[in-house]
Amino acid sequence: MVQQRQQQHIHTQVEVERIIVNFRIVRADRCVKPKLRTSPVFCETIAMRAFHYHLCDVFTSTPFAGNQLAVFEDVGDLSAAEMQALAKETNLSETTFIKRRRIEFERQRGVRVRIFTTEEELPFAGHPTLGTATFIRGYLPEYAGSDAIKLELNVGAVTVRFPAEQQGAVHGEMTQPDPVFGAMHDHNTVAKAIGVSVDDLALEMPVQTVSTGMPFCIVPFRSIEALSRLRSQGASVEDYLRQSDAKFFYCIAPELKNVWRARMQFYNGEDPATGSAAGCAISYLVRHGFAVSDEQVHIRQGIEIKRPSSIEVRAKFDGVSVREVRVAGSTIFVANGRFFLE
Repeated sequence: MVQQRQQQHIHTQVEVERIIVNFRIVRADRCVKPKLRTSPVFCETIAMRAFHYHLCDVFTSTPFAGNQLAVFEDVGDLSAAEMQALAKETNLSETTFIKRRRIEFERQRGVRVRIFTTEEELPFAGHPTLGTATFIRGYLPEYAGSDAIKLELNVGAVTVRFPAEQQGAVHGEMTQPDPVFGAMHDHNTVAKAIGVSVDDLALEMPVQTVSTGMPFCIVPFRSIEALSRLRSQGASVEDYLRQSDAKFFYCIAPELKNVWRARMQFYNGEDPATGSAAGCAISYLVRHGFAVSDEQVHIRQGIEIKRPSSIEVRAKFDGVSVREVRVAGSTIFVANGRFFLE
């Protein structure tokens, strides 16, 4: 009798474990645990949609550095509101969603990608573009090992190019839209808005809005020591930007020859790497003679928040216009998983 009960107990435990595994991995079952180990397990099967995502670090070749990105590999029937909710749940600076279409259409127009912050959808952003293109090249069989991936973003088509053979972290280079140069800003007013002394700014350099798809107010500091003191106050920053032609501030300072330090504070936090702003920064630097046309410049960002990022930039200036804005860096994948929605 004792042996029979032991066998029954073992069978019940195995069955419960199997159902729990199914619940977590295969299907969505709402299970009621029995009070007694020998009692049956009651489950209600409900329809759930599973969405696969991959987590990567962008503008770094080292795991757990650079800027994090969650890439959802196929949005299926997700609505914009559901994408925004998932982006808020990942709680990263940006999350991207790939909308698959016929392969012939994708090759012609680009793979459709939408970019969300925790607060809103963006027309363009740098590290999501680079990270998503790297995912497509590495994880979608029809694009495996491609030397170029074209994305269709809300801002339009953006192409990311890759060297032929790579192992580990994957290096890619995007060509951003030609820059649009916007308003000049007053040094004193900007210093007050971002909470620093005007003496911390490089007064011989202009403060100007530049956009390669997202408008940034480029704010030059006189040194990396001055830049390290930046502690933007959300309310004053938002008040200023609301009345300007810029979406965010991007603060830069010279570090070494052809090396600049950068910081970008937004949504009461700080971005470890901002590829779209880096494109604006190099456009600004070559336009105003602080960098040589088509010479590579290295931007280091995320140092102060211990997420160091390395962004390689260059742009051509012919004396009239800036073009061929290129932003490059590495991406490394660190995790993957699934979200379930009813």
